[in-house]
Amino acid sequence: MSAADGNRGNGGGQRGQGNRRGQGDRSGQGNRGSRAQSRGGNRGSRGAGGSDRRDEAGRQRHRGQGGSPRQYGSLSPAERARTADPSRATAFEVLRAVDQDDAYANLALPAAIRRHHLDRRDAGLATELTYGTLRERGLLDAVVSRCVDRPLKRVDPPVLDVLRLGAYQLLFTRIPAHAALDATVALTRDLVGAGAGGFVNAVLRRVSEKEPEEWKDLVSESAADPVESLALRYSHPAWIARVLKQALVVHGRGAGELEDLLAADNAAPAVNLVQLPGLGDDLTGELEAAGAQRSELVPGAWSTAAGGDPHRLPGVAEGVVRVQDAGSQLVARALAEVELPGAGQDERWLDLCAGPGGKAALSGAIAAQRGAHLVANEVAEHRAELVRKGLTAVPASAWTVRAGDGRTLGKKQPESFDRIMVDAPCSGLGALRRRPEARWRKSAADIPDLTKLQTELLLSGLGALRPGGVLAYVTCSPHPAETVAVIEDVLHRRKDVTLLDTGAALDSAAGTSVGATRPADSVIGSTTGSTVQLFPHAHGTDAMFMALLTRS
Repeated sequence: MSAADGNRGNGGGQRGQGNRRGQGDRSGQGNRGSRAQSRGGNRGSRGAGGSDRRDEAGRQRHRGQGGSPRQYGSLSPAERARTADPSRATAFEVLRAVDQDDAYANLALPAAIRRHHLDRRDAGLATELTYGTLRERGLLDAVVSRCVDRPLKRVDPPVLDVLRLGAYQLLFTRIPAHAALDATVALTRDLVGAGAGGFVNAVLRRVSEKEPEEWKDLVSESAADPVESLALRYSHPAWIARVLKQALVVHGRGAGELEDLLAADNAAPAVNLVQLPGLGDDLTGELEAAGAQRSELVPGAWSTAAGGDPHRLPGVAEGVVRVQDAGSQLVARALAEVELPGAGQDERWLDLCAGPGGKAALSGAIAAQRGAHLVANEVAEHRAELVRKGLTAVPASAWTVRAGDGRTLGKKQPESFDRIMVDAPCSGLGALRRRPEARWRKSAADIPDLTKLQTELLLSGLGALRPGGVLAYVTCSPHPAETVAVIEDVLHRRKDVTLLDTGAALDSAAGTSVGATRPADSVIGSTTGSTVQLFPHAHGTDAMFMALLTRS
């Protein structure tokens, strides 16, 4: 994820905030005339079943559904909220940045929380609404499409984001229906346009007429097979659900775990932390006071409930505590701690694809403790700058950052490094719970180009590895094409390369049996080694893959 990507996300959020009184220019609801705005809103309201008739208290009458009599709203005009509350305004702002500017929610949301000055409680609600709406977007769209009188592509994008946000509250939270409706209509009137308020109100009332399980049953009725049915119920593209089923089988688990895996992708993950070893004072007391708990899987790791701005946690702003998934921490520690098969020095370490810098910071801190030196490589200068910022807390003598194509480094610096991390660019299918918008941006057509790049980077890394050193090939994806297929291809090409017992190394780093090992006899070209595949439903981590290799 590049700095440019993050800036687009933050910029999108700022533009959304700036337009709170004139958002109509972007939404198609605005300055092409208040009359056009009113006409569009009124058409939407009538089409969805609204009416302008009111009772003596001013409560609006809505069309009954399924032959039931017309009913009046529960709130009079004087009782309704008039402006968007800060939590929902923040969530809406981030949803627009993701949809409109291709922003990354994990970058845009903390910036929006700070910009809106949300307290911890409001920040928690904004986090749940943002990530939950993004995760459940497929199911929410399927539900909303059954409650409007037009294809979703003809609904103005800001209005559609509001409908998703409101439907998520109705179907996936404990917020009372009347409160969710009132707050969402207020947000619409405040940030989108008054004309759209009636349309949103009518559509969400239809959504509220069925329980979540009723909607899931209705939506999944159209599925062609059981996998597609699960994909619809758990809001995943069908192709991703099929890949995950295949990955479970290939990596030694069972296809019957698919539903648990899809459900885990939709659960709000804990925020994992690591205090970089050897840096600063021990922050155990401060982390415990902030509600963090020690990880049972990774030594030195912490976790805390999702929600809010991580920069408020102890040590994060200073860079000595980092937000990093437990699986990422574990693979970095496994590479650092595995015994080198060959004799010789252990002084030069390489992170071939270091951006944005999480594993590089942990590896650099460990290298500093041991008197080793880490070279962190990134292909583009702006990404290399992200790595430098991530390493600022680590003693400068322990690391160097370079910008260059990792595919050429094996020829430029052959047999130069003792430990190498190749955390290759990948589809990111293993981190869908943390980057919920990613599932709607990925395509099966992306995979061939990625596997070609991954193989080229791995071969270059092996060229830079000295005989007797260790290289870790890592992806945040369980896709067999990006994991074992790449390893088997390289083992076929390079007869001087051996797969090590990665499972044993990972268990040693964890201090317990992780239960993620794939035995050697199922990896073509290997007779003694093993690979590792973590899964969120089984290990509570992102779906990290790891294979340790050495050169003879």
